[in-house]
Amino acid sequence: MAASEARAAVVGRARLSPRRRQQLSRRIQYVVIAAVLVALAVMTDWDRMATTFANPDAIRAIAPALPRAALNTVVYTVAAFAVGLSLGLLLALMKLSSVRVYRILATGYVEFFRGIPALLVVFAFGYAIPAAFQIRFDSVVLQIALALGVVSAAYIAETLRAGIQAVPRGQVEAARSLGMSATSTTLRIVIPQAFRIVLPPLTNEVVLLTKDTSLVFALGLLTSDYELTKLGRNALSEASGGMTSIVVVGLVYLLITIPLSSLTRWLERTTGHKGHV
Repeated sequence: MAASEARAAVVGRARLSPRRRQQLSRRIQYVVIAAVLVALAVMTDWDRMATTFANPDAIRAIAPALPRAALNTVVYTVAAFAVGLSLGLLLALMKLSSVRVYRILATGYVEFFRGIPALLVVFAFGYAIPAAFQIRFDSVVLQIALALGVVSAAYIAETLRAGIQAVPRGQVEAARSLGMSATSTTLRIVIPQAFRIVLPPLTNEVVLLTKDTSLVFALGLLTSDYELTKLGRNALSEASGGMTSIVVVGLVYLLITIPLSSLTRWLERTTGHKGHV
């Protein structure tokens, strides 16, 4: 009797279609996830969670400084991207140059700055370079733009190089057949088309730079120059609201980066090219 029941169970499972088995598997997973969520909800100390992550006093303490810190974050991002884009375009053209020395220099730069932590570069521009060369940065924005821009340039250079190489060769040949010089063809035909191709990854680079501005917490900044992470870190050590300041700062970062990420996805669909993370 037991053997026949076992055979019947095997036959019953065999009769399940792949779609039916997939539906059954999903339902089991939903039940497991729901059970885990219920267990977490029951075991969580919600009063302590509210005090730690959503303390109203800590929110009121940090709120007045948030607009300025968010503006500084955006300004640092834009300035660093301007440096990175300008230097990255130069490096991309050097890597594609017929002059071997240019290719070697550009490759060395890209490999070096892609291989070291960006925080080390921030420290270098904050302390080592001023001390070694007796340089004083009168503008904090310039200092941060150079520190983050030289690192970003290494990544942007590779993105632009790929975009330039993706421009159809026929476009270049057609321009040259019309009497345009090599320089004019590059500036007026190749580079504009390359930028259209690499718009999604360039937008993604802006998102990464926005998050990389958090590295400037290591610099000795005035209160008026604080960006979001520096503000949150200081509030964390001063306020009695636990992790509330970090949560608030994280939400503001999301308000900046989510629209940029959405723009990246829209550009991917529009241009038909995929960005990279």
